[in-house]
Amino acid sequence: MNESSGFDISTVINDAKRVLLQPASFYQAMAKAGGYTEPLIYVVVMGFVAGVLATLTSIMGGGVRFGAGAGLFAVILLPIVAVISSFISGTIMFVIWKLMGSGESYETAWRCVAYSMVMFPIMMVLQWIPYLGSITGVVIIIWLMINASTEVHGIERKKAQLVLGVLGVFMALGNISSERAARKWEAHMERYGEQFKQLENMSPEEAGEAVGEFLKGVEKATKE
Repeated sequence: MNESSGFDISTVINDAKRVLLQPASFYQAMAKAGGYTEPLIYVVVMGFVAGVLATLTSIMGGGVRFGAGAGLFAVILLPIVAVISSFISGTIMFVIWKLMGSGESYETAWRCVAYSMVMFPIMMVLQWIPYLGSITGVVIIIWLMINASTEVHGIERKKAQLVLGVLGVFMALGNISSERAARKWEAHMERYGEQFKQLENMSPEEAGEAVGEFLKGVEKATKE
């Protein structure tokens, strides 16, 4: 990929399309160095798009709901989360690629991960499909990292498939567990939300019992 100076939304869009549709050729042409600015802008844009999609899915009631207000806050929060996630994931992949025999720098490893952040907004759409959406997202991410392994780091494809396939299994299990907990918490809050709306019509004793039941439910949900 040719690095250019300044921000160009068409370049960001084209890069996102190529990463998804032509990952091998994209990573083969990706500049291994050149600074962090341009890939970082790309990550921020992906985070912003993810925030917009999170807001829309909140309003429409899809996936794990945040509420409209929290959804709007996601437009600000998710770009920050995307940047932090890219550096954490980039560090993890840098170590993995080093152990697999790569001689590339941390910047190169981070760039590989940064451009795969196209999956960040896509995951906001996939969350409409309980559990299967999360698994599908992990499969695509691992597929992108396998292509980065072979085209950028020169790692033999079967080796990359084996190592990253195992990583993908752990990622999928972790995502399923997190989604299960989030959906349980959401169901719990909806169940007790109606009770709190009726507090003003309750006697002090009844209100105290309702609050007590809510706190017990919170404790149970946290333990689960």
